[in-house]
Formats: sequence, C-alpha cells, structure tokens
Amino acid sequence: MAFRAVHAKWGTVFAHLPDLGCEQSWEAVWRVKPPAPIACAECRHPMYAKTSRSGLRFFAHAPQAPDCEIARQGESEAHHLLKLELASAARDAGAHAEMEVRASDGSWRADVLATDPGGGWTMALEAQLSPITAADITARTVRMREHGVTACWFSDRPRPPWLGTVPSIRLAADDDGGLTVVEGLARFTGSGWQVPPQASLTDFLRWVFAGKVLPHAPRTTLRYPLRQLPQVWTAPQYVIAEDTHLAEEEKRQRLQQERQRLQEERQAAYREKREKELAQKRARNAESRARAIAKAAMLEERARQPHRRAESKLHDELMERADVQGAVAFLASDAYNIPVTAGWSSSEGHWAGGVPLIRTDESVPTAVLDPEPGQLAGDAFRLLAGLLLLFSTKARKERFERNTRRRRKVPIDGWHTDFLADLPAQALASSGAKAHRHRRPEECTCLQPQLVAKISRAEYPAEPAEEMGPAAGLYTTVCRRCGRPYERPWRRVLAKGPEPDPGRQTTDIEPVAPNSPDM
Repeated sequence: MAFRAVHAKWGTVFAHLPDLGCEQSWEAVWRVKPPAPIACAECRHPMYAKTSRSGLRFFAHAPQAPDCEIARQGESEAHHLLKLELASAARDAGAHAEMEVRASDGSWRADVLATDPGGGWTMALEAQLSPITAADITARTVRMREHGVTACWFSDRPRPPWLGTVPSIRLAADDDGGLTVVEGLARFTGSGWQVPPQASLTDFLRWVFAGKVLPHAPRTTLRYPLRQLPQVWTAPQYVIAEDTHLAEEEKRQRLQQERQRLQEERQAAYREKREKELAQKRARNAESRARAIAKAAMLEERARQPHRRAESKLHDELMERADVQGAVAFLASDAYNIPVTAGWSSSEGHWAGGVPLIRTDESVPTAVLDPEPGQLAGDAFRLLAGLLLLFSTKARKERFERNTRRRRKVPIDGWHTDFLADLPAQALASSGAKAHRHRRPEECTCLQPQLVAKISRAEYPAEPAEEMGPAAGLYTTVCRRCGRPYERPWRRVLAKGPEPDPGRQTTDIEPVAPNSPDM
C-alpha cells in the first residue's frame, strides 16, 4: 500500500489529497481505461489506483513488481492516517508540509517533511506505529540531523518503549476526533516536572515551529503520572527554572555540608579537649589511687605484725566465712588466676565496710568483697576505684551500682565489678578450695527476728517493716538469732528522747557529701 506515485504528465500525485496534489480528481486515475500512466516513485514500476473497503484511497504495484522497498514493506492504513494528521496539523501550524520526501542520497525518507515558508528550518515528522528498537530510531534520527533536518517521532500506541529516547510525542484521540498530546510534553514547577494541560497536535507543532518548546533531558524526577523519560519537550523558561532549582539545591547542600563540617570540627575539638582533660584527670586519679593502694598495703603489712593479735583473730574468722571462701576460690579460678587471702587490716575504714582480698605472693590489695556504697568517701573511694569489687550475689552488685549512681559516687571509667553467683561449682573445685561449694547465703526465716543494721562501721537496732525505710536502700541488716542476712523490708528503731522540733525534718541517716577527685 502506497499513497504517493508519479504520473507521466502531472508529476507526483498523492492519493490522500482531494486534487491529487496536481488539481486533478481521483476519478482521473481510478478505474480508467486505458490505465492511468502512473508509476512507483521508488522503482518506477507501473502502479494503479485502488480503494479499500473503508474508502481509503491508495496506489498498488502492478503484477511482477521488482524488489521495491515500498512493495516489500508497504504501509498500514493506521500509519497512513497518522501521516495525514501530521501533514494537516503542520499546515494548520503555518508550515509547508510534504509527504514521503526522500533524501538526495537515498539514506532516509521522511513521512512528513515540514519546512518554514521563510526557509529558516526543516523538520521531519515521523509516524512510528510498528515496533522499533531504541538504537534503530536513534540512528535514523542521526542520519536526518546530518542533512540538517531535525526530527520528531509520533505514536498513538499506549506505551511505546522508545518514547523519550529521541525527540518524541505520544498522541491520543480527543472527543472531537482530533489528536491530543498526552505524553512527552512537560513543565517544571516547584521542584519537579509535572504534566501540563493537554495540547492539541496543531498547537504543539505551532510551538515547535516557533521555538517555544524544545527537547530537553530532565535532571530531576518526573512526577507521577509521568514516566521517567530520558527526554521531553518543554519551554525554555522551564529549563531555566530547573537550572535555578538545581543551583539552589546545590547551594543548600553545600551550606548543609559546611555546617556539618563545622559541627564535626567543633565536636572533634570538644572531644580532643575532653580526652585531654580526662587524660589529665586519669593521671591525677592514678596517682591518688596508687597512694591509696600503697597506704592500704602499708596498713596491711602493719596488721600482720606478730603483736597484732586482734587482727589475726579477725583474719581467721573471715577465712571461715562461706562468702570469703567463695571469693578466694573465685579469684583463684581460671576467671582471674590470682591467689588471694582475706586481709588482716579488715577493721580499717578505707575498705568501705567490705572485706579486703590480698595477694598471698605480694601482699598487694587486689579486690574488696561486698563494700557498702554508704561508706565511700575519701581514701575509701580512691582505693576502691582502682580495685576489683566482688559481691556475693548479683543483687548486691546491682544495689551497689544503683546507689553509687544515685549518690554520684562513680569513677570516670566506672566500677570494675563482678559477682560470685554465676561461678560454676566445678570451677570452685578445680581452684583448690577445701571441698567447699559456693552457694548464695540463705536469708533469715526467723518468726521474730532480732535485727541489727550495719551503718558506717557501727551497728544500730532495726525491726521488720511493711515498706523499706530510707536506710534500707543503702545498708544491710542481719538477724542476731540466726546470723543470716535479712532481705525483706526493715527500718531503724530510733532511741526514745525528747520530742523532735516540728519545724525540722529528720531522716534516718545524714547523707554523706560527695568527696572524690573523679566527680
């Protein structure tokens, strides 16, 4: 099916034009005898005029036609109708339009060649309905551009895969029977590309011929329902708007990066200053702790003198306690592999109410068992901050850490703590303990316990209570009847005396003010 032919006298004739393009009627070539002298514009083989069942007029090759491109490929009715629409719209837009124009060297043929009446530009309007690869359509566009002819491709198929690869537009029929641009035309608003109001094919071509729209490769996202096309048609002001938006966005990102860089520099300077201060503080604390440990070692050495009978008796009593034996075995196990014994200077106040554990080979303080948070002050704080703190139960360990945090009596690097409850029985056996198995101390179960609270190296009477008193969160109490710790709520028994002043608030214990180089 062809729509262009060459008449022997009239020249080129077009089947779609009412006057064939030469002021002649269709009846002058259709069903006439003898046949009209028309031939193919490509192979010059004779052709004759025909009409389809729908009334479409076209030219067909006579029998025994050579291997002609038109004869081989033909042209669908839909393709021809789209070419007619393109040619008609181009003329309505003010251009001169000619169909089926071939290049001088035969390298390409334009479906519709639109030219400026003033000779300023030439554009090929290509109707592409059959499948084609992006590479092929790009190569055909490049061949036309080499001859000074720009191209725009058109399709009315739902989703042509090559759309946007080259300057292109997707069309659709409107309610009036004309064609409307539905994809490939966009405008930039705010920070992205949006769908513009629909435009007719004639309006679009008028904008193209006047230079009011041009192909552009978007650098920002096309908003839904637009597809992400690599190339769209848009007005120059929208290209400028996108450039302005990208420049502002780049400036904003640079400012954000600069602010982030300055913030990181400030943070790095602060960290460096903080680390320097901490290093100086750690150095001072290391000196103070070394002095505290040296003082404790001296007192331990003094307590071991033969004439100090009281310390010797206290040491023997401590070594008979189950929790002390468990701590000795725990430190001697594979967890630490340190041989220790209970300290002879346990009565000294710098152990914060706990039991010192001394290395047997060097007589150096290594750990403290069950220290009391309420007795951490001065030398006791500095000494314990450099030692391992062992607790007979996990609950005691957590109580110590909780109360030291509340009283703000924590070293800058925290406490080094551990507890005995998780030690397996076989580890104690392998450590060399005398057939002793560490177990958690049993609690008091007496019906009428006689309680005594150990507070600041002194003992005070206490009694069971429904709720924990102020001292119960910091100190421990034991029952004199059974000698076991009392873990339930208790309170101090205040000695009877004169009536207290109503205007003065009293507490069980006077708080100990923080006094530490680590605060």
